[in-house]
Amino acid sequence: MIHDLDVVLSFVKAPVRDIRAVGLPVISDKVDIANVRIEFETGCVANFTASRVSTERVRKLRFFQPHQYISIDYARQDVISIRVDERAAAALMRGDMPGESQGPAPGIAVSKPKAESREPLRAEIEAFIRAVRDRQAPPVTLQDGLNALALALDINASIAEHHRRAGIGTMC
Repeated sequence: MIHDLDVVLSFVKAPVRDIRAVGLPVISDKVDIANVRIEFETGCVANFTASRVSTERVRKLRFFQPHQYISIDYARQDVISIRVDERAAAALMRGDMPGESQGPAPGIAVSKPKAESREPLRAEIEAFIRAVRDRQAPPVTLQDGLNALALALDINASIAEHHRRAGIGTMC
């Protein structure tokens, strides 16, 4: 989840207002599955799920905002964007739009921006080597890493607080 936290922090750029987190041990004595809801001062809400026990390997980041949905699939290395103009949104609310089987309706734009396909670990190592060898600033700064780590530790504290309230016992 640490990479997801870093990505969301790089987009939101606002202080955290509230963290709600639950996590449970399933196959170990540590948290094996966690669900986290973070609310930022801007009103932005981020939901995260991380699991070592899921049968599906899902690596997606999704953004929702009025009249737009963006889905980034890290596993497939693609992006899809769906934008709805205001008139089409109103028609959808009234039920006046054609069904999904007829394809995108007027006022609904679906796009697939070009995504560069790269092996993530290799890209991370190459960026590190460039930073050291060429004295380039790394794409993820020390402060970025510290911010993500601080948020992860706050999430662990929220999970521990949930365990206390629920009488689950200690772990994390």
